[in-house]
Amino acid sequence: MIENVEELIKAHEKLEREVYLDIENSSPVPEEVVEAMLPYFTTRGYGNPALTHKPGWEAYEAIMKAAQKIAKYAGAKTPEEIAFTPGETEANNLALIGAALASKAKRKKIVVSEIEPVTILHVAKMLEEKFGCKTVKIPVDAEGFINLENLEEAVDKETLIVSIAAVNPEIGTIQPIKEAAEIVKTRNPNTVFHTDFSDAYGKMKLDFSKTDIDLATISSYKILGPRGVGALYVKQGTKIEKIIEGQIATQKFWPGIENTPLIVGFAKASELTFTDLDKNIGHMRRLRDKLMNGLLSRVSDTLLNGPSGDKRAPDNVNISFLRCEGEALTIELSLKGVYVSSGSACTRRLLQPSHVLTAIGRRFEAAHGSILMKVTRLHTEEDIAYVLKVFPEAVQRIRKIVGSTVVS
Repeated sequence: MIENVEELIKAHEKLEREVYLDIENSSPVPEEVVEAMLPYFTTRGYGNPALTHKPGWEAYEAIMKAAQKIAKYAGAKTPEEIAFTPGETEANNLALIGAALASKAKRKKIVVSEIEPVTILHVAKMLEEKFGCKTVKIPVDAEGFINLENLEEAVDKETLIVSIAAVNPEIGTIQPIKEAAEIVKTRNPNTVFHTDFSDAYGKMKLDFSKTDIDLATISSYKILGPRGVGALYVKQGTKIEKIIEGQIATQKFWPGIENTPLIVGFAKASELTFTDLDKNIGHMRRLRDKLMNGLLSRVSDTLLNGPSGDKRAPDNVNISFLRCEGEALTIELSLKGVYVSSGSACTRRLLQPSHVLTAIGRRFEAAHGSILMKVTRLHTEEDIAYVLKVFPEAVQRIRKIVGSTVVS
């Protein structure tokens, strides 16, 4: 098996250029972030932050400063509202399961959109099976937007938690999240409102303290930070309980020894992202449109998945290439130095279409021909020009292989 991988890697030698657009699944870490983390592996703050000695105090100081920084960028009132977790998945689990444990089974209704990340949908299903909860899924339109009237009808006195992602990670739809939270709280002030904010953090402005949002998940690697760390914003007064047991830690909701280097890296990535935020967002939006419009105009038989313009996240491009198998296209593009993904990160190795694309009305074949790409503040005009150069050739080659069956 390792020999096959070595052959695949060797096939990528002497590439003209490499452009990594698979930020949905992982990301490179800039040197500034790595440099910020390095001392905490070797010379500073390598101790347990819960213990009373110099390396422990240094670790504690670093974690508290990181929480202060992220709280400022998220609009939290205090750093105590930032609970670090090992990642986005763990934060989403903490939000839903933690709320269920805190409710003592008094309320059992969960409301989500039908295009929520699978980390939300799977947890909701587990709560149905083990806690007797009931999940209500709000449908979306052809661009992935929820209907606020449907949301209002779904929330009642039995509703435990509502979870709506601020930005859909696959098709970039920016939901009216502030309005959704207001509706939920008007219908039932005791209902917990959670949003997976991972694809919105650093891509849009929202001050959590000025909204009715109770819980919000944010991720490190989606802003070019290290993998293995994320956070859950927990508004003061929101009732959730920890979901795992372990030794005492500085983190109230996640026991165990904190990963100080990664938390420091998360804070540094946040700093780089939010410095000149408007400039960074504008840069991503220009590259997004150049890539999106360029592919739609250069390649025939394509479908844009999700909305366009200001209704779409500034980094997100998702296009279905009809008569083209998505996984095969990712391999062909990889051999040209362009790295993308097909379908959503959590379903790409399964022989089933993305639940997000089928929810917005895409047929099986169109969903399987989808390619997801995300630009960052570090991408350049030259990167996008190179992608537009090699992409049509890759599509043409795959279409010749799979045949010419027309898909609509």
